[in-house]
Amino acid sequence: MSLKPDEGWHCSHLFYAFDRAALAQFSAAHLREGCAELAATLDPAAAGAPQRVQTSIVAGHKADFGLMLLDPDPLVVDGLHQRVLASKLGPAIRPTYSFVSLTEVSEYVPTVEQYGARLVEEGEDPAGPAYATKLKAYENREVMMRRQRLTPDMPPWPNTCFYPMNKKRKTGENWFTLDFAERSRLMAEHGRSGMKFGGRVTQLITASVGLDDWEWGVTLWARNPAFLKEIVYTMRFDEASARYAEFGPFYTSYVTTPQAMLKHCRLEA
Repeated sequence: MSLKPDEGWHCSHLFYAFDRAALAQFSAAHLREGCAELAATLDPAAAGAPQRVQTSIVAGHKADFGLMLLDPDPLVVDGLHQRVLASKLGPAIRPTYSFVSLTEVSEYVPTVEQYGARLVEEGEDPAGPAYATKLKAYENREVMMRRQRLTPDMPPWPNTCFYPMNKKRKTGENWFTLDFAERSRLMAEHGRSGMKFGGRVTQLITASVGLDDWEWGVTLWARNPAFLKEIVYTMRFDEASARYAEFGPFYTSYVTTPQAMLKHCRLEA
């Protein structure tokens, strides 16, 4: 038995707010030491840190800061959460939202063989040079794509948002009663919409079926916040979203260092 999945990593999105009344009870020295301790705790290079640690400043009043944590071991992920709460600033840190999921390769991502069959359906001659070139290019991309979905690197982009989602299970709009071919067609259309934002937006979809209240979590990173608005608006016209998707709360935030987050939240001079 193991807590580590056969493939992929555990992923947690954690959001916190500072209790200003509690902060006001701290001495200047305690606050200074607490800020230094929390910054060190959230350092991605710290001993015992998860494989991926991202800190961000959350827009609006849903939270003050957010963490995105990934690691093969869920207790390593939760261990950082517990260290935050047990820190000198812990009595003034209030968790506001969490989302637990696993990275995965979607069942709708075609294998090399399936991609080859799709090329033939689109009119490519399987004996022709164009078919071989396209198939080889996809084979090379597929290896990198699997790695990025299962053990993702976070892009060095400053804008991010997270939201949970479900697929509908309503009469006449039940995603899970559609056959696989139809679901694949709808997701392929959805994917083509997303590809138009290459170089501007990247995404990670993690699975939370059986792990949290929603079925999937979507994390978007963008070069500019306007791109987040544009991609979500554009993709909502796809049938997979317009007819079958339900969305939870959106958490928009700005990726930064722990020190910059503390300074922005007026805890550190």
